[in-house]
Amino acid sequence: MPIDQAANHCGVSVGMLSKLENGKGVNLEHALRVMDGLGLTMLVVPRAHAALLEQAAAHAARMDKNAARERQVRGEE
Repeated sequence: MPIDQAANHCGVSVGMLSKLENGKGVNLEHALRVMDGLGLTMLVVPRAHAALLEQAAAHAARMDKNAARERQVRGEE
């Protein structure tokens, strides 16, 4: 999706979305608005648990990728 369409969809300016995309400082309200517009969420956890959550996310991504391959082999996609 082009940045102008994404910004419009999220309710922020192109400049704001560009700043966020490039790792520049934006306020939390704008970051959350963009995340919501893109169907994303943020989970805040103790740092000590971050590695476990990253492992779980990687596992879920692998499972999703494998399921997509299986659907493709069966001709469902």
